[in-house]
Amino acid sequence: MQILGIYAALATASMDRAEAFYTRLFDRGPDDRPMDGLIQWRNVAGANIQIFYDKENAGYGRLTIVVPKMEEARKSLQDFGVKLTGESQGNYGKIAQLADPDGNRITLAEPPSRSFDR
Repeated sequence: MQILGIYAALATASMDRAEAFYTRLFDRGPDDRPMDGLIQWRNVAGANIQIFYDKENAGYGRLTIVVPKMEEARKSLQDFGVKLTGESQGNYGKIAQLADPDGNRITLAEPPSRSFDR
């Protein structure tokens, strides 16, 4: 099987609300709208993201975003009213969570400054 690309997908109950949120989060609008009820961003730090209308499944998705510095990410998110929760630190860096308007959970992960020791 030849693979040309992979997209992570999250369901939303409101395309307008999700588009506004992810446009701010990714600092750019969607790259395209391939069909009704679907918007997508290509090459967001090497990943492809789809947001699709599915009211019944909205809020059950998960997405992890690796950030260089958690504190810088926190400040950026605070600028548009998003607060990080569930912060913790372990051998492999820091994590914190936020939710999109539908409740899909987004985990931010800051890798450690040194190599990971098992």
